[in-house]
Amino acid sequence: MKTLMLLTLMLLTCVSGSQGQAADNWRGPDRQGIFHETGLLQDWNEGGPELLWSYGRLGEGFSSPVMANGKIYITGMEGSTGYVYILSMNGRLEKKFPYGPEFTESYQGTRSTPTVVRNLVYIVSGQGLLVCINQDNGEIVWRRDMFADFGGRNIRWGVTENLLIEEDILYCSPGGEKYNIVALDRHNGEVIWATRAAGGVSAYCSPLLVDHYGRKMLITHMAYHIVGIDARNGRLMWSFSHVNRHEIHPNTPIYHEGSVFAFSGNGKGGVKLKISSVGDAATIEWTNSDLDNLMGGAVLVDGYIYGSGHRNRSWFMVDWETGETVYSSRNIANGTVIYADGRLYCYSERGELVLLEPAKGGFKERGRKNITLGSNQHWAHLVINNGILYLRRGNALMAYKIS
Repeated sequence: MKTLMLLTLMLLTCVSGSQGQAADNWRGPDRQGIFHETGLLQDWNEGGPELLWSYGRLGEGFSSPVMANGKIYITGMEGSTGYVYILSMNGRLEKKFPYGPEFTESYQGTRSTPTVVRNLVYIVSGQGLLVCINQDNGEIVWRRDMFADFGGRNIRWGVTENLLIEEDILYCSPGGEKYNIVALDRHNGEVIWATRAAGGVSAYCSPLLVDHYGRKMLITHMAYHIVGIDARNGRLMWSFSHVNRHEIHPNTPIYHEGSVFAFSGNGKGGVKLKISSVGDAATIEWTNSDLDNLMGGAVLVDGYIYGSGHRNRSWFMVDWETGETVYSSRNIANGTVIYADGRLYCYSERGELVLLEPAKGGFKERGRKNITLGSNQHWAHLVINNGILYLRRGNALMAYKIS
């Protein structure tokens, strides 16, 4: 159980933003772990990339930074209160605003990363408190309680969803009977639509918004089902039963050319579903039990899925078309992964920061650095912005030059 909790919390360290309105998003601009940067170092010198600066006074937490308005936004907990920290691009603290009680139970600290749209900062706490803050003066513009207002309930290690905003609509998953998944007006928090979806509480997953042959579809993983929701009106388009022992489904699904790959831990692994052209059905293409990730995602690059597994403690390369595992390696401990400019960036639970070249014959290591700064677990997701790699570990945020 302790191992399960440790691995589960690795999924909590999130990069979040607003599609079309913020500079970044959860796992890159499309929430798929792909950062569209070029001119990055293809090999690292011995000792890894150069540390440009570090800021070591964040509160407790597992979130990652998001960049917007020429600033860095990140969360942390001091005492039992959650704060949004706003740093300059050279790591100097400029502002700090409280937003409410945070998660103080198992592996206490902040879970989700703020979403920033212009001068408004959006955050959901591990206690289910949904808050919109004016970054100019720290005033709370509006707040909603996902449990009291929408009938949801907290889950074992706290709410970890990263809020998804497109234009003026905020999407989130309270997990209530009536308000299972909701769309809110981001300006005032009022309900635009609510759906019962397929039922079940939230499951640590952050949703994905896709254009499926002209239809905007919200795809996410609740406790018992993968679901596709019409983003215009909240209608349940399809659902697929996908259950594991502890109702932990941390990974944002991967969508490509009309198919979606959804995956979770505890040996369950993943399933690739083909969504009908009109979006009203999803059928199995294949399953793969190796990619049972509890640590925060995988990436699809040139026809292959790259990511780590929980049960087998390995990194895998899986064929997108067939679901076959074509390569595996135990040279790096389990962890998170992103991709940019021909390289995989892996950050393991043992503090290994590794640069890999994906290749059909396997992984070619192009650099490695051991992370010793910061406190507590190595669970944060990596972020790349303007040739700099950002890494959060506990109370420290680090910036490495990778261009």
